Amino acid sequence: MDAATSIPAQAECDVLVIGGGPAGSTIATLLAERGKSVTLIDKDKHPRFHIGESLLPFNVPLFERLGISDQIEKIGMPKFGIEFVSPDHAKPSLLEFGEGWRKDMDFSYQVRRSEFDHILLRNAAAKGATVIEETRVTAVEFLGNGGAVAMATADDGAVMSVKARFVVDATGRDTFLANRLKLKQRNRRHESAALYGHFTGAERLEGRAEGNISIFWFAKGWFWFIPLADGTTSVGAVCKPEFLKSRDGGDLTAFFRQVIDMCPELAKRLAKAEMVGPAIGTGNYSYNTGGSAGDGYIMIGDASAFIDPVFSTGVYLAMRSAFIGVETVMTCLDQPERSAQALKQFERDVRQGLGSFTWFIYRMTSPVIRNLFMAPRNFFRMEEAVLSLLAGDISPTSPIRPRLALFKALYYVKTGFAAVAGLFSRPAPAQSRAR
Repeated sequence: MDAATSIPAQAECDVLVIGGGPAGSTIATLLAERGKSVTLIDKDKHPRFHIGESLLPFNVPLFERLGISDQIEKIGMPKFGIEFVSPDHAKPSLLEFGEGWRKDMDFSYQVRRSEFDHILLRNAAAKGATVIEETRVTAVEFLGNGGAVAMATADDGAVMSVKARFVVDATGRDTFLANRLKLKQRNRRHESAALYGHFTGAERLEGRAEGNISIFWFAKGWFWFIPLADGTTSVGAVCKPEFLKSRDGGDLTAFFRQVIDMCPELAKRLAKAEMVGPAIGTGNYSYNTGGSAGDGYIMIGDASAFIDPVFSTGVYLAMRSAFIGVETVMTCLDQPERSAQALKQFERDVRQGLGSFTWFIYRMTSPVIRNLFMAPRNFFRMEEAVLSLLAGDISPTSPIRPRLALFKALYYVKTGFAAVAGLFSRPAPAQSRAR
């Protein structure tokens, strides 16, 4: 991979990929394998820290298609399921992916993102993409006759221009194109913020379940608990932005410990643990864009949208959008007369994938959903369908879709009963009691 100090003043390529995370590295690899000249520019020097360490079983076949399965296995902590812990229930609920509809999608990994992302980026370079690090794209001008010219500046001040036939924005939460095209929109249906850190010595589950992710509900939101292979555990709280803003100055790490104490079951797991480094906070981060594709470009991964990470969807949705996006880019380059249709199809496919998860995410704090997850029943194979969804089965043609519709219907019925019960359980008004 090229060092930033040796960037060329000018470059030309079929595809410019901006961003070297999972989405950018994946699409760069696939396009290079298909014979396209690809330049990938990333602002950082890898390996670098990133949050989002939990992967889904449906990631595993993508690793096989990229030829990196053995490398991911070496750095990964096997993950066979999800533990849900609720303050309103006596026992945790442990759900295993192997009990889902797709019995073959029975495990995934927890990974350090610095190592994981570096593997993907090196793979892109090995497959023929030109990878330039420590260089930030500062501007993109789309040309009237097709293609684009981008300007980039390296950390040492060197400047380069890149002429490309097509641009892929994989800049993650930087949302490079969405910001410049004024397409970024805050997700008002589900606002959330996060506070997180890493610990050594945390108490994990035993045996086969040691690597499972744990989700702890508490009064202000939920926590993730992600065990990593080196003994470190990633812990984070996802809450309403207003709650995190309630911190009246002071040390962020001390505030994080106070939030952990609000969840006694998690606090027990961390009683003998030591925190590695300070806590890190992020502001309101759920967002989407008015469109993730246009003439000469697509946005993939978090550059297009980001949703609450409760189901560990980030990396899978990013890589899935790259696999969808490669076909879109190939069509736009090789069959330009079909580009408008291909871009619309890309938009539909990416939105459909997001939508499969968001219905559940928007309702995760609902007592009804909590009860259904804490005491699952496999009536009409609904539990199997939900487990396969949590594993990453979001295909529009998946056989689980009718069962998911039944699960949603059950949710609405139970919500209706709960609302009616609430009406009858309210105390009578003062005047009525006085009669």
